[in-house]
Amino acid sequence: MTGNSADTKETGGPTGTLLLGAAPIGRADDASPRLRAALAAAPVIAAEDTRRLRRLAGDLGVELTGRIVSYYDQNERARSAELLAELLAGRDVLVVTDAGMPGVSDPGYRLVVAAVAEDVPVRVLPGPSAVTTALIMSGLPTDRFCFEGFPPRKPGERARRLAELADEPRTMVFFESPRRLAATLAAMAEAFGGDRPAAVCRELTKTYEEVRRGPLAELAGWAAPGVLGEITLVVGGAPARAGLTDPADLAAAVAAREGAGTPRKQAISEIAKENGVPKRTVYDAVVAARGDSR
Repeated sequence: MTGNSADTKETGGPTGTLLLGAAPIGRADDASPRLRAALAAAPVIAAEDTRRLRRLAGDLGVELTGRIVSYYDQNERARSAELLAELLAGRDVLVVTDAGMPGVSDPGYRLVVAAVAEDVPVRVLPGPSAVTTALIMSGLPTDRFCFEGFPPRKPGERARRLAELADEPRTMVFFESPRRLAATLAAMAEAFGGDRPAAVCRELTKTYEEVRRGPLAELAGWAAPGVLGEITLVVGGAPARAGLTDPADLAAAVAAREGAGTPRKQAISEIAKENGVPKRTVYDAVVAARGDSR
């Protein structure tokens, strides 16, 4: 095989291996030894920004010997086919982005899908991630979370997306441009409530790293004059709603759904799910209310 190393090549085969390397999100010395080795050995390196790649290699003292190609949002679709051809010809391909993990709001996903479809080995070189770094630093619950990427830029689309997330119980992580941060925080305060806890994480792992924690309304006011740097935004999930527990209330809720045209079985299922009680409990409440032993 061409361009394989003990650190990065873990299986043999007729094709190359697709390597996805996590790049530092701030400090160059956060790069893993496996990423250093892959940068030095990979015959093909696909980089979101070739200038940043060369700067990173210089900071790490790594000599790049492979062919370097640009791989960014605008050429990802076309370039993925070219990179897949390299893999099928037996050459390893290393994908790196400006910062963090390829495929997470950065190029890489399409190539992974294409490689998997062709049974090309895919390996990840773990490392820095703004998503998990911000999540841990936020002080918000980490047991369950979801990553929502960049909110839509247009106000109407952004408002609709946030409305869909208003009842999301998990902690949410977003990326955002510093130019749109104040508007996004204000829109979140409108959609989620101004008292929803959140954290704005700025310039993670860099010299001027900062984490601002507080209610969304307060953070929106803080960001209004303008904020600089790379931004990761963490927002607490929706608080649990107090559900119905009294049998009479459960039966009344089902009756209201039935009155609106929902079949009884479906209404029972919906009310049970919304209030976190077993369907049998709701069914028994409906039967008792109707004086019906069926």
